[in-house]
Amino acid sequence: MLSDAFYSALARSILAGDASVDSIAARMTRTLGRNWRWIKLLARRYVAQFGSQVHPRRRDVVVFLKTDQGLRNAEHRAQRQLKIAQWIQEPNRMRPAEAARTWPVPKIETIGELADWLEISAAELEWFADLRRMCTRPRNAQVEGPMGHYHYRVLAKQGSGIRLIESPKPRLKELQRHILAGILEAVPIQNAVHGFVKGRSIKTFAAPHVGRRIVLRIDLKDFFAIISGSRVQAFFRTAGYPEAVADRLGGICSNAAPRALWNALGKGLDTLAMADARAMYSWQHLPQGAPTSPMLANLCFYRADCRLSGLAEAAGATYTRYADDLAFSGDAQFERSVERFGARAAAIVTEEGFIVHHRKTRVMRRGVRQYLAGIVVNERVNIVRSDFDGLKAILTNCVRHGPESQNREEHPAFRSHLDGRIGFVESVNPAKGARLRAIFNRIQWP
Repeated sequence: MLSDAFYSALARSILAGDASVDSIAARMTRTLGRNWRWIKLLARRYVAQFGSQVHPRRRDVVVFLKTDQGLRNAEHRAQRQLKIAQWIQEPNRMRPAEAARTWPVPKIETIGELADWLEISAAELEWFADLRRMCTRPRNAQVEGPMGHYHYRVLAKQGSGIRLIESPKPRLKELQRHILAGILEAVPIQNAVHGFVKGRSIKTFAAPHVGRRIVLRIDLKDFFAIISGSRVQAFFRTAGYPEAVADRLGGICSNAAPRALWNALGKGLDTLAMADARAMYSWQHLPQGAPTSPMLANLCFYRADCRLSGLAEAAGATYTRYADDLAFSGDAQFERSVERFGARAAAIVTEEGFIVHHRKTRVMRRGVRQYLAGIVVNERVNIVRSDFDGLKAILTNCVRHGPESQNREEHPAFRSHLDGRIGFVESVNPAKGARLRAIFNRIQWP
């Protein structure tokens, strides 16, 4: 029976260079010291298994080798003649996927280089990446104790479900911002994406759908939490970073929430919803609240965006996305096939590992109010009337009775909350925004 060391050495030789069949076969021949006839056949099976994927992890290659029937048969025929003649070390060098070769990301090939690039020590790098999940082990898992890197806030969603806001502590947030500015913002974004992209906004997201005969809106469920830490690490390997570097970049940008926080922060919430949230957030995922999460979510959804754009083009429709809001619109041709189109779009989303919030899917024809992410698009981009009237009433009551009387949801920074809502209106309809701003400026703040 072949040893783990044998499989590890063979996996290292496979991953030590070009992924073509001939190159892999040549390296395995050097490793084994003999040009066995089955080696090239094994290389072909490897390329068939991993050729279309991102640079695989060594452990995945080991699993492939251990389960390959051809290698088992070769072992049986060789009768203990298979052995390691030469160890070939997997190089620590940038190896981007073909689509990523033009990305202007910084060259970081070792853990030491990553620590230097982040301007921290090697020990600090391991602490912040937390690949061993020391911060979430039961004996260390305090809600916001010194072992943790995040502050947590549990919110009940409208209707049902629970959202966990995970805000990184200042030092980790600084590292995440460095990764965002130095790596993530250098990666091209798909043209249909308008959320969290410089030069684009919720207004540019909605504008292509103004005045269309029919609008289809699809929402995604748990958009950030559904993106696993391993998927984030796979993105960094796609960018070309060696496995050890990609794992630590992914560790800094993802989080697994300690189970203890639900006992401390989940009082009064639905028990079943809490159980679902605990199961979802306890795995490594993109934290909602980290500065890197929106851009990483966009990048992890890239292939789905490409597929949905192609589907829309084939149906004579327009596609845009703002975070977890997907919008499609068209005229008579699209209207005739919108039901089948919606089913196919949902299937693509599911195939890419995401979840459609079917209860929020809407087909909106011209005779009804067509709205996307709180913006009406029937004739022009505008604010929903009820939202404008509600905010205007809150501001007026703040002037009359004081802002404390209107902070019913107990926002910790109520002034900033109102200022942000007014800013949103100003970005969509400047005239209405100016009216709200005039009322806001009359509020007497304590």
